[in-house]
Amino acid sequence: MKKDIRNRIDIELFVNNFYDRVKTDPVIGYIFTEIAKVNWERHLPVMYNFWENALFYSGTYKGNPLELHKHLHRVMPLEPRHFDQWIRIFNETIDELFNGPKADLAKERAYSIAQIMQRN
Repeated sequence: MKKDIRNRIDIELFVNNFYDRVKTDPVIGYIFTEIAKVNWERHLPVMYNFWENALFYSGTYKGNPLELHKHLHRVMPLEPRHFDQWIRIFNETIDELFNGPKADLAKERAYSIAQIMQRN
């Protein structure tokens, strides 16, 4: 039986697995690797902080993801299919690794984030 997301170690596990999938995904991978040219050594710790704060209210994340994505959208228009694929990969990653209230919350937060990004 899968456990729920309990701590930073679990967050690092799902974030790392998620982005490993994203990097090679034919629909959105190129956005991260070729358009945004993500520096993974810097990006991953920021994402650990983001999700730790989103799930455990840790106060570890400082940033404005909406502004970053607005800039990216000006460089390369992000389409609904990009957000749909991001959500699909996120949910699959969570479902393969975890089960429980925090796992469900992570999926809910990811969906909400994608909706806000698309509207703005």
